[in-house]
Amino acid sequence: MAVVLGPNRYGKAETRVVRVTRDGDVHHVKDCNVSIALSGAMTDVHLTGDNAAVLPTDSQKNTVYAMARRHGIGEIEDFALLLARHFTGSQPAIHHARVEIEEYSWNRIPDGPPHSFVRAGGEVRTCVAHHDRDGTASVVSGLKDLVVLNSTGSEFHGFAQDEYTTLKPATDRVLATAVTAAWRHTAVPPRGGPGEPYAESYAVSYAEVRRHLLEAFARTHSLSLQQTLYTMGRQVLEARPEICEIRLALPNKHHFAVDLSPFGLDNDNEVFYAADRPYGLIEGHVLDDDAPDAGRAWE
Repeated sequence: MAVVLGPNRYGKAETRVVRVTRDGDVHHVKDCNVSIALSGAMTDVHLTGDNAAVLPTDSQKNTVYAMARRHGIGEIEDFALLLARHFTGSQPAIHHARVEIEEYSWNRIPDGPPHSFVRAGGEVRTCVAHHDRDGTASVVSGLKDLVVLNSTGSEFHGFAQDEYTTLKPATDRVLATAVTAAWRHTAVPPRGGPGEPYAESYAVSYAEVRRHLLEAFARTHSLSLQQTLYTMGRQVLEARPEICEIRLALPNKHHFAVDLSPFGLDNDNEVFYAADRPYGLIEGHVLDDDAPDAGRAWE
């Protein structure tokens, strides 16, 4: 029996890169997931462990960040071709490069400043309804996976420190989160009441709560994600009398500026690594303390 090496490839999968282009006060965000697969004269590394032909996958990751800084990211097709051409042109052993990119789109938050975005694709709408035999009813509406980002206007400093603290104070950072929110109505609207259709009233309420959440996130100069959470909840309660309390869960989707100095490049808050995990998780209730059953446990 003759045992031989068949087709093979290797590369760096799912390099997350977020490129912020600053056109004065107007910012543009490109959020991409880049996967690279290289193949060619790689027989020796498999058969003998000779790594002479192997460009480390870590170098491939760094190339993504460096190219994002040097050339920006326009159309993802152009960026993928740029990367593929680079690898096949710079490494004699690489005969074929496959670059796959997923792009996560962001839209500007309506009427927000030019650095505030909401992730395209939409959130998931939720609700929990309770109804007792005696006619008592309650409704909790909500949403999840409402992904938002401010590319500036966020700080975090003056925090407690101990012997394990390595985090540096920040006066200009990317603030991103995936909002999960649930809000309790003061009363269930009447079914089919004159001029107040049951379904329509919830639809209007949902749209308005969502709008106020986005507006508060966009317009708050944040000193902490906790401050932003409270401001979002407070604006909803002050603007919508049908809501008596709201609970929010905001994971901090950390964006870390990539150190490009080993490649002779600066990075003035333009190229970021979007970390997947671990992440900070900020949770809290904001409520009208005068409302009936305010602060009660939610099922």
